[in-house]
Amino acid sequence: MVSFLLRRDTREEHKGLKKTEARNVLVAVAGNKMDDDLVRMACTLAKHGKGHVIAINVIEVPRRLPLDAVMEDNRAEQILDNAVTVAQELNVEIEAEVVQAREAGPAIVDEANDRQCRLILLGIDPRTRFGQFDLGKTVPYVLEHAKGRVWVVRDELAAPRE
Repeated sequence: MVSFLLRRDTREEHKGLKKTEARNVLVAVAGNKMDDDLVRMACTLAKHGKGHVIAINVIEVPRRLPLDAVMEDNRAEQILDNAVTVAQELNVEIEAEVVQAREAGPAIVDEANDRQCRLILLGIDPRTRFGQFDLGKTVPYVLEHAKGRVWVVRDELAAPRE
């Protein structure tokens, strides 16, 4: 299903997307099942704009620690290694970086601004909190503060239990 969406996104729906807007695409990977699809989508868009992909994984540093504390997280490196592998399969240039910050939203926006990314891709798992659909705090922050375009991709809903 995702490959259909990628083909459709690239050819039909986003003819209005200027190539310069897809030159640098920032994709936030978090280690969930959507990461591969997001990286593939970012690669397709970057290839269309003759650009490259910047994949980041944000490690949120607790306030009790200094921001530059050494946060050994092998999981973050594995997440980014996976993103690099997906991009290499598609022959797209990718930069992968672990970012330490207090909160993921501001870190994503700052990285996009610093690297002149005009497009940010975020993935969300459909979840509910107190019976209501919940976007969390990162997605609304990025949607409100990002200078360029933000695409939020929601994973498929689980089949209802019978």
